[in-house]
Formats: sequence, structure tokens, C-alpha cells
Amino acid sequence: MSKPLFKDFDSVSSKAWKQKIQFDLKGADYNDTLIWKTDEGIDVKPFYHADEYNTFPEVSDTKTTAWSIGQTIEVSDVASANLKAIDAIERGAESIRFIINSESVSVSNLVQNIDVSEIPIYFKTSFLSASFIQNAYNIIEDTSNIYFNTDIIGNLAKTGNWYINLKEDHTQFKTITKTTNQLYIDISLYQNAGATAVQQLAYGLAQTNEYLNHLNSSNESTLQSLKIIFNVVVGSNYFFEIAKLKALRQLWNTLASEYNCNTECYIIAAPSKRNKTIYDYNVNMLRTTTECMSAILGGANTVFNVAYDDLYHESNEFGERISRNQLLILKKESYFNAVNNPSDGAYYIENLTQQLAEKALDLFKGIEANGGFLLQLKEGTIQRKIKESAAKEQISFDNGEITLLGTNKHPNTKDRMKDDLEKSPFLKIEKRKTLIEPIIEKRLSETLEIKRLNDE
Repeated sequence: MSKPLFKDFDSVSSKAWKQKIQFDLKGADYNDTLIWKTDEGIDVKPFYHADEYNTFPEVSDTKTTAWSIGQTIEVSDVASANLKAIDAIERGAESIRFIINSESVSVSNLVQNIDVSEIPIYFKTSFLSASFIQNAYNIIEDTSNIYFNTDIIGNLAKTGNWYINLKEDHTQFKTITKTTNQLYIDISLYQNAGATAVQQLAYGLAQTNEYLNHLNSSNESTLQSLKIIFNVVVGSNYFFEIAKLKALRQLWNTLASEYNCNTECYIIAAPSKRNKTIYDYNVNMLRTTTECMSAILGGANTVFNVAYDDLYHESNEFGERISRNQLLILKKESYFNAVNNPSDGAYYIENLTQQLAEKALDLFKGIEANGGFLLQLKEGTIQRKIKESAAKEQISFDNGEITLLGTNKHPNTKDRMKDDLEKSPFLKIEKRKTLIEPIIEKRLSETLEIKRLNDE
């Protein structure tokens, strides 16, 4: 076209839009009627306009076209896990995460016939062992796509104890970091426990800062070349979750600059557990689909979906295939690999990103001013703040302000689940001695589900 499409139309300012809206409200208060106030302390407006920006946000460095489809495999038998991984790759998986619970697992057998130069491999272990990781690095020729979850502070926050003890954990951590040249930070715990998006970002940043302080003071690592990996989970607040991942990259860039670190980070994302249900469980497919969409648009590098029946069924071929195919449909049929940075420049998302980053940075500074993340964990401050946020969210769910279809809204009263539970989907309380109070993951619908099961 030789003529601009909108050349005959005058531009409309944000002021004019607001005046029109106020006229149409016929006396109702604009702020009370249309401003949405969130638990993060953010006021969401009914519209956003270009004239609210003095300068437009910069284009992000992420490439949405490059995100990879992940498949998680729990290793109980090495040969079976290896065959399952190979099968998943043949069916479209582009990266594999092995969950390992024993140091006796043979890494060479686990990755046999897998091209690790093309397929990223993530190892999530329930133990801390520098020798296990060193052995893996000796066995695997190309280690550029190998990642280990060695988040000792994350383990302390989740279990209430170090893997071994404070001194030994940090000794092993330094050895592992020197071997892998990686820093892995798992912040999924906070969302699954009920923390707000601002808290998740601030706590993740403060947790990372503890590691950087330790490495910087010990001179054991070259921070400039350190690869940073964040493991996050994504909830159902679609645009907020997109903004959360974008804000995470901005916050890391800010922190990394202070340490003269590599300012790029690698984000692994998966759907949250907090809003998943056992009743009307097929709705979980819808929830995980939108959550994976948020992860992709937010700039996640790898997305690991969760099977719709993961809560109450043991690992099974059908559930795993469906979860993988959800990602394949997003990538191959919905063209979520066709455009780089599709969320960049959207005024609403950019505004949310800026506010989340600013509020998280303020909270992070407050944590540092009061002794740092580890001290606040030991004092119970972090746990208390998360419990307060979780309790507030739980009340909203119980009152019907947060809707989970099929559970607290339009439930199928004829639905029966008692005989279909292969594993317990509920919080388990184990009495044991801990150094600190652990941060507990809990789903919103648990109390309601227990009542329904008892009434069956």
C-alpha cells in the first residue's frame, strides 16, 4: 500500500480515552469500577497507551523461536529410563530432565545413544555429590548441554536442612561450580507454596546473591563466564506470568552488572502445582497449556510440561504423551516458534514487567539491608511472608474469588476419585528435626478435595 492505513484518522490520547470511559460509566467511579488491585500491590488499569511512555522499552534479547520442548523422566531403572528418553526424543522432545535418587545410577548408561551435543540433559538429584557430577563430566564428551540442579539453599528452604551440613554443602557447592561453571537457582518452591510474583522474583534474586557473595569472596570461580540457570514455575495469571519471566531477566541483568557477571541467564519453566486439581482433572490440560504459553512468551529457554494426571497417577505413557503433544501443538501448529519476542512492546505487559521488577528490587534491597536471604530464612521471616500470601490466596479461593472450574465452580457432584488415586496428591507432614522451618508447597484445592473424597 502506498498510503498509510490510518492517515485519515486522528490519534486519540490516553486522556481522551479516559474521558470517554468516564462518560460511559454514567457516574460510577472510574477507579473503583475499573482499576484492578492485585496482591502484588499493582493497580491494573483498563487500558494502556503509548503516550504514557517517555521512551519505549528496549527490545529483549530473548528468542522465542529457540525454545525447546522438555520431557521429565524419573529414574527408577536406568535401562528403562534411557529407552523412555530415546522414545520421547523420537516423538518430539528436544531436551530431557532425569530425576535421580541414587548415586549408584550410571550416567553413561542413562545417556547411551542420546546425542547430548544436540539434546540438552538436565539432572535433578535428591543428593549432593561433587564426585557424581565429576564422573558425569568425565564420561560425557560434550558437556555444553549438561545441567545439574545443585541448589543447596533451595534444598535448605524446602527441607529445612542442608544436604549434609553447612560447611560440607558449601565445600561441595564450590567444587561443583568449578567443574560445571554453572549456577543453578530453583525458585519454583516459592510459587508452589503461595508466594506472590514479587516475592518469587525477590527471593530468587536474594538467593542468587547469596551464591555470588560466596563465590566472589572465595575467588574460586570466574563470575564473568558463569552460566546462570533459573528454574521457575508458571501460574495461571497469564499476562502477569509473561511479565514475571521478563522481569526476572531484567533483575538478573541488574544484579549481574554489580558483580561483573555474564548478564545473560537461562530459564527453565514448568506449570505450577498450586492450581492443579484431582476432580475434573481434564481441566488441568487447559491450565498447563496457558501456563506453557506464558512461559514461552515470557522468554523461557526450555519448557517442561506436567501431565494432567500427575497429581494422582504414577508416571504413565498416555499422560506423558499428552503433555508433550501440548507443547508440540504450541510449537508446530500454533506457531509459537515463529516470532522472536512477540510480547515485546505490548504496553500492558511492559508496564507489568516494569512494576514487578521495581517492586521485587525494592523487596530484595530490604532483604539485603536486614542481613540477607539466609539470615531471614533462619529467622523464619521468609517463611512467614510466604504463609501470609498463601493464606490470603487461600481465602480468595475458599470465597470463590479465585475460580478452579470443576472444583470450587461448577463441580460434577457425580465425579468419583477415591478408587483412582495411585499416589497421594495431598501435603504430607513428616515429623523430623530441622534446622529451620521448611517452606511447604500446598495446592489451593486440597482441603476441598479431602472433604469430597471423605463424602464419596
